[in-house]
Amino acid sequence: MGGNTQMVGRQSLKFNKPVYIEETAAVCGPKEGDGPLAAYFDEISEDPFFGADSWEAGESEMISRAVNICLNKAMLRPDDIRYVFAGDLLGQLIATTFGIKDYGIPLFGLYGACSTCGEALSLGAMTVAAGYADKVLTVTSSHYGSAEKQFRFPLEYANQRPLSTTWTVTGCGAFVLTDATSNTRRVRITAITTGRIKDYGIKDSLNMGACMAPAAADLIFENLKDFNIKPTYYDKIITGDLGMVGKDILIDLLKKNNIDIEKQHMDCGIEIFNNLEQDTHSGGSGCGCSAITMAGYIMNMFRAGAVRRILFIPTGALLSTVSYNEGQNIPGIAHGIVMELEEDQDN
Repeated sequence: MGGNTQMVGRQSLKFNKPVYIEETAAVCGPKEGDGPLAAYFDEISEDPFFGADSWEAGESEMISRAVNICLNKAMLRPDDIRYVFAGDLLGQLIATTFGIKDYGIPLFGLYGACSTCGEALSLGAMTVAAGYADKVLTVTSSHYGSAEKQFRFPLEYANQRPLSTTWTVTGCGAFVLTDATSNTRRVRITAITTGRIKDYGIKDSLNMGACMAPAAADLIFENLKDFNIKPTYYDKIITGDLGMVGKDILIDLLKKNNIDIEKQHMDCGIEIFNNLEQDTHSGGSGCGCSAITMAGYIMNMFRAGAVRRILFIPTGALLSTVSYNEGQNIPGIAHGIVMELEEDQDN
């Protein structure tokens, strides 16, 4: 492998060439705007349809707005972007297709369930580090209405939700990755750890935290082993959307391997909503959950100097209505991104 990237351990890569997060954008719906992270989002729509006539078309409009905001913040045009890595939760990535198509950027469509933000950032960083692009865009979205309609029940059905359920976030996060930046406080992607599919035999589609926690635990274990580090190496270890139930399982699984991350751990699904006041039960979920929390709140933590090095782990449950209805298990996957703050020497 070339000098810009090196393989580390079994599942990780280290980028010797800088890969910077130049700009981000976070667009969300009204429920997310009523949550504790509202101040960190670029746009909060009071209309969950985003002016469209269906949930799916509304999600595409949300994606288009996030891309436009991100490019404007980075002072870039669509023609400046070499590739876009993007995905959502809908069949054949229809939200991404209709949200991205008018920008005319070469597209890699991705599906990693709720881990898609991590998959997109990983592949985007690999592309920049390898010299195949100087600027790429990564985009990830989910929508409560469209996801419930596809995976569970249409909202009109008004089914009861058990306490283990999480609330699919209506949100889209966009990131511009570059090989050079003029930002004073530079956030770099320095390494990645690619996850494996983990299947613990869970069949309950209303308990996503239990499905995904084993994959998150495996990812963290492999990252620490590959780089020969302790959890204290990171200021924060941030999972995507395990929620209250999944967080407890994650902590317990790692403790069985003598790894304690309680002081470092944070979960986007727990942070994004006030679970008691907003009646989200176990917390937030959906691939937009980690995407907008990262693009908004966590990037602000970097800029404020509250964190300098994190392990960001979007988590996903790999199911479809077909596999679920045929009685298949719900495996999980997680992808890890190491991000570090790099400041000018004079500051």
